[in-house]
Amino acid sequence: MIELLAPAGDAESARAAINSGADAVYLGLKNFSARASASNFDEEELRSLCGYAHALGVNVHVALNTLVRQDEVEGFVRAAVSAHNAGADALIVQDIFLGKYLKSRYPQMCLHLSTQAGVNNVYGARMAKEFGFDRVVLARETSLEEIAKISAVTETEAFVQGALCTCFSGQCYLSSFAGGNSGNRGRCKQPCRKLYSIDRAGYEEMAYALSLSDLSVGENISQFIRAGVTSFKIEGRMRRPEYVAAAVAYYRGVLAGEPSESALSELKRTFNRGNYTKGLAFGQDKTFISRSVQGHIGEFCGTVRVVGGRYVCLCRRECAPGDAFKILRGGREIGGAAYAGKAEGGFALSSGVRLLNGDKVFITTDAALNARLVRAKRLRKINLDVTIACGKPLRAVIDGREYCGGFVPAAAVSRAVTPEDIKKCFLKVDAYPFEVGFGDVAVSGAPFVPSSALNAFRREVYANFYGEISRPRNECLAGVVELPEVSRRGSNARTAVIARSFVGVNADVGILKPDDYSAIDISAFGDFPGERYLFLPPFMSSSALEMLRGKLDAFDGLYCDAYWGVRFSREAGKPFFAGCGFNVGSAAALSLIDAKYVALSKELTFSEAARLASENTFYLSAGDIKVMDLIYCPFGKTCSSCDRRGRYTLTDEAGRAFALRRYRTPDCAFELYNCAALVAPQDFTGALADCTLGDAARVMPAVRDGEKLKAVFRIYTAGHGKNPVL
Repeated sequence: MIELLAPAGDAESARAAINSGADAVYLGLKNFSARASASNFDEEELRSLCGYAHALGVNVHVALNTLVRQDEVEGFVRAAVSAHNAGADALIVQDIFLGKYLKSRYPQMCLHLSTQAGVNNVYGARMAKEFGFDRVVLARETSLEEIAKISAVTETEAFVQGALCTCFSGQCYLSSFAGGNSGNRGRCKQPCRKLYSIDRAGYEEMAYALSLSDLSVGENISQFIRAGVTSFKIEGRMRRPEYVAAAVAYYRGVLAGEPSESALSELKRTFNRGNYTKGLAFGQDKTFISRSVQGHIGEFCGTVRVVGGRYVCLCRRECAPGDAFKILRGGREIGGAAYAGKAEGGFALSSGVRLLNGDKVFITTDAALNARLVRAKRLRKINLDVTIACGKPLRAVIDGREYCGGFVPAAAVSRAVTPEDIKKCFLKVDAYPFEVGFGDVAVSGAPFVPSSALNAFRREVYANFYGEISRPRNECLAGVVELPEVSRRGSNARTAVIARSFVGVNADVGILKPDDYSAIDISAFGDFPGERYLFLPPFMSSSALEMLRGKLDAFDGLYCDAYWGVRFSREAGKPFFAGCGFNVGSAAALSLIDAKYVALSKELTFSEAARLASENTFYLSAGDIKVMDLIYCPFGKTCSSCDRRGRYTLTDEAGRAFALRRYRTPDCAFELYNCAALVAPQDFTGALADCTLGDAARVMPAVRDGEKLKAVFRIYTAGHGKNPVL
């Protein structure tokens, strides 16, 4: 069954989604929401919305999709139980291990694995199914070919509209390390939407080099359906109700096989960043990166002509007071404008910037459209039978449910109640979302029913019916919330290093990071004395992984930042090193990971990590800090003119330089590294160093000595060791 799933950042947006035709809505609670800046819902608000949605046949999915720290596990479990009891039809969870615990303890819960879990291949799908998840929300970067493979394993949900994250799902730390606000905890400050230059010909000028256009799959949704996707998700919990309404209305038409240009036009006017892209499932297109425009661009509506000192937009569109516009010149935004009255050939504009002939005008606020979109109303059709007879209680039946009132009518002295009186009364539905249709409305024996009694009966009938159709569908989970049992054993004094070459390097574990996975050079280890692991990037297709199988005999184990690595390593018969990208922040999650070694989250402080330290844990202590994985080409796939360098420099407006590394899987992908190296020596657990860009031979002898590490790096930071994230 196909599901159209819409965002609900607040109650108003939720109702806009439902009234416009959504099959389901998804929302966040006050805690553990990846959109912490949205209004979100408390327990009572959630219960009320679930009731309204269920009365109209709409499901409610609750997102608990942030990273969970050790001291938050009990609150997380309580929030999950509370949401389930309030009527949530599904819980969207990022932490796959805490999800596994929830399903084992509360099998009644329906769990969806968040896109933040990065499921992009069949190994991630198999792991999600093994852990009890009922659905996976696909990583936005997943190809159509891979989606079909995943959909053959488990139920899938795909994004079809809305903002795209620059970084691969769940692996972004740029906001965290650049400003202390963790995107993994719902507080992303969107540094990817800022201006940057890149040291490559044609990219030296400041531009929105990492800002992606909004996704709009549109009619291509049919290819998702053929690939086996059953739920189609609109992104936008931070967007306004009119956007939600327009997006739902547009896709309702698309799914019905009746795509509407006017509905698409309305959607563009409510929000459209940089004109739309079809997304990476269909291959990177020319509109994928929005280098020139940031934010809502709206819909093109005309060009500027300067007439007698007035700015006139030459346009056939009807505009009115309250409408707002964005002005572009040479493809770049130069300012805004407002409606300033009618003019020959169009309408006048007022603007705080000087406009020129030929400037392009885009409408970003259509006041009349916005008002119309949020006026939509969805009603539940009900069939009503009413029987009133002398000496018998009032009786009503709605869709097979029978209700009897306490009032017993006697024979009328003057005027008896009529079927027309009854229908007129029951057409008043008060605030209930009912569309009344009448079946048998029967009056027997000329009964007298005061209007007050008939109205009271109507209110009682509708209240009882609404209560029945809106009550939580779930079995209530009662009793004390139980927490997972965890055990920690021993300590770890080992060292591990991620590097591209191990000449002169000494460590207990070496993790080889190839530049090209189709040509892995095992000789890069040289005479390295420790365990030899292969680094697997968080995004790899099933076919690419199958190509690797013949090369795995040369390695003692596998390292990966993505959950799917657990399942792949097990099937490959290799020990596993769970990387920093697992974002392990609780003993509960740590105890459930099937891995020989586990890197704790690099967003933990020293004290937080020390409380989790065990005989198999590591903490990122030195070297490079990977802050993004880019599964697209920041140069627009201009392959014919590519200089094919392995490393570039991305520079922000403050002059901070971030290393941009290119590698092949065999397709090109990129990693972005922090502008400062990490100097965070510690003695509470294993020390992990990332020397992807640097000299491991210099770093490893100093990995536990802060002063020596500072001598290795010119610019450095203690990371989150001493500075907790928000």
